[in-house]
Parts: sequence; structure tokens; C-alpha cells
Amino acid sequence: MAEEKQHSYDASDIQVLEGLEPVRLRPGMYIGGTDEKAWHHLPIEIMDNSIDEAVAGFAKKITVRLIDSKTIEITDDGRGIPVDEHPKYPGKSALEVILTTLHSGGKFNNNVYKTSGGLHGVGSAVVNALSSEMDVTISRDGYEWNQKFSRGLPTTKMTRGAATRAHGTKIKFTIDDEIFGTAAVFKPVKIYRMARAKAFLSRGVKIDWYCNPELITGDMDIPTETTFYYPNGVADFLEEKTKDKPKILPRIFSGSVDFPDGVGRVEWALTFLTDENGAASDDGFFASYCNTIATTDGGTHESGFKSAITRGIKAYGEKVNNKSAANIIGEDVFDSVAAIVSVFYKTPQFLGQTKEKLSNPEIARYTETALRDPWEMFLASDPKTANALLEFVINLANARIRVKQVKEVARKTPTKRIRMPAKLADCSKHGIAGTELFIVEGESAGGTAKQARDRATQAIMPLRGKVLNVISNSDERFGNNKELNELIDIIGAGTAKNWDENKLRYEKIIVMTDADVDGSHIASLLMAFFYQFMPQLIYGGHLYLSCPPLYKLTYGTESIYVDTDEELENLTNGKYKNKRVEISRFKGLGEMMPNQLKETTMSPKTRKLIRVELPPKTDDGMEDTEKTRTIVSELMGKKPEFRFRFITEHAQFVKDLFV
Repeated sequence: MAEEKQHSYDASDIQVLEGLEPVRLRPGMYIGGTDEKAWHHLPIEIMDNSIDEAVAGFAKKITVRLIDSKTIEITDDGRGIPVDEHPKYPGKSALEVILTTLHSGGKFNNNVYKTSGGLHGVGSAVVNALSSEMDVTISRDGYEWNQKFSRGLPTTKMTRGAATRAHGTKIKFTIDDEIFGTAAVFKPVKIYRMARAKAFLSRGVKIDWYCNPELITGDMDIPTETTFYYPNGVADFLEEKTKDKPKILPRIFSGSVDFPDGVGRVEWALTFLTDENGAASDDGFFASYCNTIATTDGGTHESGFKSAITRGIKAYGEKVNNKSAANIIGEDVFDSVAAIVSVFYKTPQFLGQTKEKLSNPEIARYTETALRDPWEMFLASDPKTANALLEFVINLANARIRVKQVKEVARKTPTKRIRMPAKLADCSKHGIAGTELFIVEGESAGGTAKQARDRATQAIMPLRGKVLNVISNSDERFGNNKELNELIDIIGAGTAKNWDENKLRYEKIIVMTDADVDGSHIASLLMAFFYQFMPQLIYGGHLYLSCPPLYKLTYGTESIYVDTDEELENLTNGKYKNKRVEISRFKGLGEMMPNQLKETTMSPKTRKLIRVELPPKTDDGMEDTEKTRTIVSELMGKKPEFRFRFITEHAQFVKDLFV
């Protein structure tokens, strides 16, 4: 018999990705994915470079032109990207280096830009890598200079054109169907709003907007051409957004303060909206930015801003001897606020390449300190308005406290007033109809689930890990087990001997564990616990297992969640064979983003659940058959040979589990 040849592992197996190959191979690492949000991020990267020129004082005008559904052109009158030969790359201009090399640019020190949105030096190069065509024209040093690129590579040499006195950069690019799919198109409304936001965040900078009229349909309330110009920045924009809405403050509270040592500054605008009856309005919003980049997930600048405003109102309440001010929390203050906070900082730190959350801890302190005195002076300068605002916020605080008290009473059992565990995130709905308790594996996954849940109907209880096996352990050990006894209290209906269905606090109890062996083990331990101590919960159809996916498969604009390795293999060898597909492996629930966990595992509209069932009850309506009890005892007992035999005999019958 010929000996089977083993594949060797040597230097030839080591792949070196050069230039911009990594970006095209793994675009998700650089722009967060290949979905609609990702390709709309590309013009932001180019726009940010122009805004950096404006913020630094070198540009006054920016033009954004949406030429067709896949092509956009952005121009500024800044200094223009340098075109002279780069000292480290002989024969290459700085322009070519910037557009074809990751981590290149003028933003790694403070000599060129004091603050900038481009943190990693990858923006323009990434856009180039993910564009089927890019055409760059530079005006500087008395001439026009031009170079063309495709998919990250230069297709022409840089050429010198006509003489000119102008200066600036013009970049036109077309998003690549090979990366994003043929369905990828720019949405005019999104690009319009991006351009407008950049304008009000950059005081005094004009941004001209143009959109091909053929792209604007009847449901789009945007012009084909306009100029954005906000000389007072965020204050002008907030005034524009809220001019026809009832407010408590007669004027917008706004300002700008530099941080210590010239490291940056904060700008803000704030007002409080009401409805026509003077109650809290639903039209409020809070938007935050760092170096003109929208931080949609907030961050330390938001924390500092909210802390300053909340503490200022409470301090004013103490000053006028209103004891109810002590009950105010941030939730009350910002329930009806319309606000924008924008910071500029030399060395921002973001979570993720797409920069959606600012994480510098010191910025919270800088922002709170900057706001403190102006806010206190604003309140002190107009006692009549300050008193009206204080009364408004106290009313919101009192309403919150009353609602909380009602919910706490309603959700407790009438015969046993218990204190719920601190780590339980309870739902708010009265009664059990439609309510769900998710028992979640691990604190990390529990935190993600709390962000993903529907607060009205979904409660979250995280577990530390594997729970006690109640089948193979003594009653004494169970009696001393805090977590399992907490579960009995949380569910509320008692145990098998004193079960009261009317005291059940949730309609569904859902065990949510990782899609791996450890997760299955934890789910088995919990099912054994419920079987042993709450069989009525299972008979009543209240117990379920969640079904998180193993993989996310992305092709262009299409995303599919995959439950098994077999399903993944069928897709990659079938529908998506020989196609550039991005595959993400979920190692655990805690590694999912909240929106992913919601979509795949928690939302009743899109999730899959397995209902846990038992054989029919015996005549007395309570006890299980002797056969079921024997099987559970053997499978959860201390002898592994019973489990092995059961698995080998029954594995072939496992199918069609989802409900």
C-alpha cells in the first residue's frame, strides 16, 4: 500500500499580502463589512480629509457631487495632496504613496493637523482599494496634477497638466461591484445628510451640494443643488432643527471652550423640547461627534456633557432650596432634550475602524469641566427660565419614580415580597402576556443581551457559567446554591410541590447559551433543573431553548446567518461557489453585536426557538412516566456509559427541532 503523502508546512505556505490586497480580501476589517452602511462610509473618509483641511484653516469651500448611483466626487480648496517625490519611496509621488499604502498620511503627528478625523492613515487608500475607478486631480505648485487608479493600483502615471493659480484636491471614485455587489448604490438622502452634518460641525465652512436630478425620486425631500453654511456651527443647526417646536429655554444654550494645553476643544448646543401642553416631547435627540465624525454609539464626550448638564440642574435646585432636585438623574434631564456635542481632539481613540464610539477617558473630564461654568452662569442669568426648567425636570423625575414603584409592586408575587437579584434586568410590562425571561450564559453575553432586548417584554438574567447538576447532587447542595434559588424566586410560581401558575412572572422562559459543546451542557443542566423542580413549567409550554447561529455569511448586500457547519459547506459549495464571500464565525453570544444578537436570537420576528416538551402526563396530572424519570436520571447521572449509549442510539433521529 502506498504511503499517504502528508502536506508539508514550510515557508511556501506563508502568504504575504502586499499593498492594498488585505483591504480587498477582508474589507470588513477596515470599514466594518460590505453592507450598505459600509459603502456609504467611503465618501465620509474622503470628506473627512477635506474637513481636516478646513478645520486646520487651509480650506473654505468643499463641493460634494453625486454624479450617478455609484460615483461621487468631492473637491476642496485646501493645500492639495503633495505631489513631490516621497523621500522613502524613490520614483513615487506622495500622492501615489497616500492612495496605495496603508498607514500613510499627514495625521500621525501634530505638525500638519492639530486634530483630524483620519486616525489610522488608511482612509483614502481604503477607498481606493474598494473602488473600481478613482480619478484624482490636485491643484498646487502652479499646476494641475492628475493620476488614475483602479482597485487600489495606479492605472496611469501622475501627469502635470495646465497651469493654474488654484489649490485643492478633487477625488472622484466609483464603488466596486466585485466587493459590494451590483445592487450597491449611494442613497442621495444619506449623502445629503452627511454633507450637511459636516458643514454645521465646521463653523464657517461652505459645502456645495449637487445631485444628479435623475437620482432624486418623488419621496426624497432634498434639493438637487444647495449650499450649506453655518457661521455659528452647531448652534445654527439646532436653531434650524427646532425653530417651529415648543421649548422651555427662550434661547439655545451653546458655546465653545478650549481644553487645557491646547489638546482640543468642545462645541455644543442644547435646548429642551415640549409638546403643545408643556409635557415632555418625543421629538428630542442627542447627537455627538469627534473631529466631525458621528459617534453614533456615544462615548466619553457624551458622558462628560450629560454629567455637566445634570449636575448643573441639581446644583441649581440645591441653591434655591428645592429638596426634590435630589431625586433627579440623567434620564430625567435628557428625556426631552435636543442637543449636539462636538469635540475636536489631537489623539482620539475610537472603538472600531468606523469610529462609532469615543473611548478617551480624559475627554469626559475635559468636557464636564468645560461645560460646568457656562451652564451654571446660563441658569443663574435667567432665574425665571431656570425655575421653569427645574420644575419640568422634577416632574419627569417624579413620574419616573411613580412608574417604577407601580412596576415593582405589580411584578412581585402577592404572597411573597422578594428582592430581585441586582443582575436581573427585568422587563417593564404589567402581567405575563408576551413577556420573556432570557437565562443567558455568561456576564459578557448578558450585557450584550441587555442592549439587544425589548425592554418592555424581555428580561435578562445572566449566569456565571455551568450551574449545579441537581440530578447527581444532594438536596443540601441545591439548598446552598444561590443562583438556582434566585431563578426560583425570579420565575415566581414556586416549585413542583407548591406550584401556582397564577404567580408565574413570565410567559416564556428561554435558555440562551453559546452554540457550542459548553453551551449545550449548560442548557442540559438547566433543563434538568426545571424538570426536577418545575415540571409544570415544561408541561405548560413555557420553557424554550434559543438557537444562535454559528456563522454570518456576507456577499455584497446580502447577509445570511448559518446554523451548522453542514449548511455553511452547502452554501459555499453551491449558491456562493467561486464568489467572494465574507464569513464570520461567532465564537460566543458575547462576541455578537447587540443588533446581531437581536436579529438572530432574540427578536420574535426573526429568531428560532426549540420548545422543551415532556411525554404526556399520567392520570394524576402531575408525575412523569417512570420511563422518562429513568432516562433523565441516567443521562444526568454520574455514569457516562448511559449517556454514550443513548447518543449513539438516537443521534440519527435529531431533526426538525425548530418552532
